Amino acid sequence: MFMFNFEYLIWIAPALILAAWAQLRVRSTYAAAQQEPAPLSGAAAARHILNSAGLSYVEIEETPGYLSDHYDPTNKVLRLSPENFRGRSLAAVGIAAHEAGHAIQDAQKYAPLVVRNAAVPVASFGGGISVFLLMFGLMMHLPLLFWIGIALFSCVVFFQLVNLPVEFDASNRAKRVLVELGIVPAQEMRAVNGVLNAAAWTYVAGTLQSVLTLLYYLSFFSGGSRDEA
Repeated sequence: MFMFNFEYLIWIAPALILAAWAQLRVRSTYAAAQQEPAPLSGAAAARHILNSAGLSYVEIEETPGYLSDHYDPTNKVLRLSPENFRGRSLAAVGIAAHEAGHAIQDAQKYAPLVVRNAAVPVASFGGGISVFLLMFGLMMHLPLLFWIGIALFSCVVFFQLVNLPVEFDASNRAKRVLVELGIVPAQEMRAVNGVLNAAAWTYVAGTLQSVLTLLYYLSFFSGGSRDEA
């Protein structure tokens, strides 16, 4: 299929290289930060941050999986992976604080988060069906079908783009509040910063891959149109 040929891999190579580097950075900085002790567990740090922000109603739960941490805005639940829920390390409190940052964004109706949450259904639908529409549009020589696929995939790209400020803001909130509440002294924030900064690059890599994929689709279609002319 045209979506998965060698030319496509060349197009998205920068994103793949950046993603591989970011994943290595996340694993290495996270492993190092796990060795640095913290006064609270990730769950306790998140509870302290949420309560300080007036969000005592947000529940904190343990969820299975490696780095499966996330905030559920629908059910108002912050879920932490076992190592971050129970762990008393700078890695655990850093990631817990980041997810608590998302809960605070939600409570404050942070505009990019509101837009991102609204885009989730369309992006999920578009990501699943756009490839098939693009493929069949080209195979059946139906430009309208192809452009519908492009429009749907563009929703995925939009979601990725608006997600960047959401993630960056959550990390900035985490860094600030950990120091303000005395959970992590300012001079010991290097390990936390390393983990959160590395994680941010994974979002940049994902966004770059989506943008490059969209450009590839457009280039492929325009090239095919010139060949047929």
